[in-house]
Amino acid sequence: MRSLFIPVVFLFMFISNSAPAQSWNGLDVNINNLFRLSDAETRSISPENFSGEKGKGGMAKPEDKLLPNMANASGPARDLGQGWKVNPYVFIEPDSSFTLAEIEGPGAVQQIWMTPAGNWRFSIIRIYWDDETEPSVEVPVGDFFAAGWGKYSQISSMAVCVNPGSALNCYWVMPFRKKCKITVENLDEKKMRLFYQVNYTLTAVPDDAVYFHAQFRRSNPTVPMKDHVLVDGIKGKGQYVGTSLAWQSNNHGWWGEGEIKFFMDGDKKFPTICGTGVEDYFCGSYGFISENKNGEKRYTDYTTPYAGFYAILPEEGAITSSRLRFGMYRWHLTDPVRFKEDLKVTIQALGWKSGHRYLPLQDDISSVSFWYQTEPHAKFPVLPSKDLLEIN
Repeated sequence: MRSLFIPVVFLFMFISNSAPAQSWNGLDVNINNLFRLSDAETRSISPENFSGEKGKGGMAKPEDKLLPNMANASGPARDLGQGWKVNPYVFIEPDSSFTLAEIEGPGAVQQIWMTPAGNWRFSIIRIYWDDETEPSVEVPVGDFFAAGWGKYSQISSMAVCVNPGSALNCYWVMPFRKKCKITVENLDEKKMRLFYQVNYTLTAVPDDAVYFHAQFRRSNPTVPMKDHVLVDGIKGKGQYVGTSLAWQSNNHGWWGEGEIKFFMDGDKKFPTICGTGVEDYFCGSYGFISENKNGEKRYTDYTTPYAGFYAILPEEGAITSSRLRFGMYRWHLTDPVRFKEDLKVTIQALGWKSGHRYLPLQDDISSVSFWYQTEPHAKFPVLPSKDLLEIN
């Protein structure tokens, strides 16, 4: 049974032990400082206000339906007219990209909500900071919101929430100094409908603020005796803040005996940080397995502020079945992994074979790594093609 998420945890998450600063730009928002005034300006971009400008929301008219992505709900709104939910969503044509937001800074993205139709693996979100031409975020939409299998599974965490029926939310604070650009590309053969909202603030950005990054990788299958690389080639100074995985086990039995490793600041053969198992890194234990009242052992899902696990099983799926699919997330919100020069992160696919010996596996692992760093960042590997992204 899914563990309950108690909202009261928010009351004590970020209580500061230091005296409040003389001025406040409104970026470090939490329950402990909501009473403080700030000169920051709140803005929001959606299909009802593409620019986010003050006083420009809800201006679409039903007769605008001949314009691209204007008045897409002109039919339902035809009797009511302007100001009555005339353009709540957009369409993105096949093999094309749409710019969700283009914001002049300084400021910070504070929340992104969307409910994308179609195949979430075939929708790619990209985010560009300031004047860069290479994205700092390039991830399939579902994977970005820790929903890598493209199916709804409820998540309640500090950084990401997935809510009924297909509402994807992220709360990563993403500061920028000059500009923010967010796009979604539709790789599918049919057009997608997208509801979305980008909430942000216009405010001064501290000198020590660095930029948000997220990168997708897939090993399908993993190579025996070779780790799956979560991220590699990070150059600069920053902090690693999260991991999400979509993992398909292709063997019978337990699949998560492998270790996660963080190679930082010149590490070569051996890492500075070495975990003790997949379920341990995701803040679980003993294979995510518990026993029900009938004595049956089953995978047990959970969603917490910092880590979670969900199992996507066949109806008759048991813990010994093959081709089981799992999703999991781990946010380093209170324990960021800080690096000064470089970072590489890997994880092993490891099970058991006869004689109580480890078995290197050939599983399907899709991963997203989340981190903040100074710019410029190293160029990302080429995103897998549509065929290599597809979930079969």
